[in-house]
Amino acid sequence: MATSEYIPGKELPEGSQASALSLQMGKSRHRVGAAILTHLPMVFNDAITIVFALAAALVLRAIFVEKAVRFSDIPLRLGIAPISVIYLGWFVLVYVLVARRYGLYGHLLKGASFGHELRMTCQACLNAGMLLCGAVYMMHDLIISRALVLLLTFSAMVALCIRRSAWRMRRYSMYERGVSTRHVVILGTNHVGRSLGRQIITEPRLGYTLRGYILTPDTAPPAEMPGIEFLGGFDDLRRITRKHFVDEVIVAETYPTDEIIRLLKAAREVGLDVRSVSGYYNDLALNASVEYLGAFPLVSLHRNAPRTISIALKRAADFVIASLALIAVSPIMAIIAIAIRLEGKGPIFYISERIGRRGHVFSCFKFRTMVVNADQIKNDLDSLNERDGVLFKVKNDPRVTPLGHILRKYSLDELPQLFNVLRGEMSLVGPRPPIASEVEKYELEHLRRLEVLPGITGLWQVHARQDASFETYIALDTAYVENWSFWLDMKILFRTADAVLRGTGV
Repeated sequence: MATSEYIPGKELPEGSQASALSLQMGKSRHRVGAAILTHLPMVFNDAITIVFALAAALVLRAIFVEKAVRFSDIPLRLGIAPISVIYLGWFVLVYVLVARRYGLYGHLLKGASFGHELRMTCQACLNAGMLLCGAVYMMHDLIISRALVLLLTFSAMVALCIRRSAWRMRRYSMYERGVSTRHVVILGTNHVGRSLGRQIITEPRLGYTLRGYILTPDTAPPAEMPGIEFLGGFDDLRRITRKHFVDEVIVAETYPTDEIIRLLKAAREVGLDVRSVSGYYNDLALNASVEYLGAFPLVSLHRNAPRTISIALKRAADFVIASLALIAVSPIMAIIAIAIRLEGKGPIFYISERIGRRGHVFSCFKFRTMVVNADQIKNDLDSLNERDGVLFKVKNDPRVTPLGHILRKYSLDELPQLFNVLRGEMSLVGPRPPIASEVEKYELEHLRRLEVLPGITGLWQVHARQDASFETYIALDTAYVENWSFWLDMKILFRTADAVLRGTGV
């Protein structure tokens, strides 16, 4: 955000230093607000963890201070000397502010060592505990137990360290599988750019995936650089971003300021973040904090506004609704499984490899509605295809079993995909996950639909399910990606429920 004043419509007159400083201060405040939104889920998780730590502290106090000798005595002791909600809120607030100051919610987290993170977590808890003691003393509050304050500090320290350890281990596992990493391209092929690229490749736990290198329009690719893939110039940034699902450009070499401003304009148009090695472009990164990618200090030149709250709501809704739905329909799923088994030989579930967000391959689950060798005889039915483009659909498909027709009519065959939602591979709402042969035929702009998690239902299913046009299919999915919101998902879910009850599936 530090260079938004250089974007068209906000360019400053030459020599306007006072205006530049004013805008930079404004962008700095906006960047702080965006950072808070970006890290809101971690802040919320820490707050919930501290609440559980308070419960543990109350139990420990009942056992060791109030001498509850039996388990049944503990509930009677919990109400003695309770801690005020205001004091608890003060403890949480102080911890969050100190933790943010220590970089526990920032990009430093990815580059910091595990021990450093735990040490900073313990230090933040101790600071919060001391300031809580100070608040109790200043208020002359004799009701709050000092032992409870100490136990709360200790319990929060242990609980937060455990939570952060589990979170980091989970993230490490995901990064090593290439899941949820940030896709970056590097501008610059000097020793800094090559070293940065090697570190990203050799240290997957940093959470980044190197897609390749880009060059300025006037720079020719250097000779004899094995292992380095040149994707093109940043004038071709739209194609590179769409094809390789790029999140960020890292500038690792010094270029004329005019060239970097052109890069920033192009990056803003396609929604990319831009960071540079610290010290290269101080005039474009006033008030920007240093963020580490491994051993390399970087500063932000442009950052897109995050949609953290909406994304968190979407994931929370996916998890809660999918969990409740699985509980509710589990008897139906059991009946369907038995019916498929009684209908004839073959597996109950049909598992196919689908292309998910950013080209990630995953196993998509469905109830089997076709004969066992359906995939092998598909080529023989090409002449019956009722869809255009890369889609394939036959209304009276001879491969579909009698039971399969019923399951498809009411979309019951897709119920197992609720497990894909719980695993984070799919969402309740989104573009349908394509197979690899379909993606191979996509044009560049068609890849836009792979920028989000695929869904069980979507705009196409509720608006144009019987439309044979591939253009309509792509247009609706692209419209969803560009206009997505949490409330749009809710509307689609309600319309899907109506469509399912009316039996509009084929």
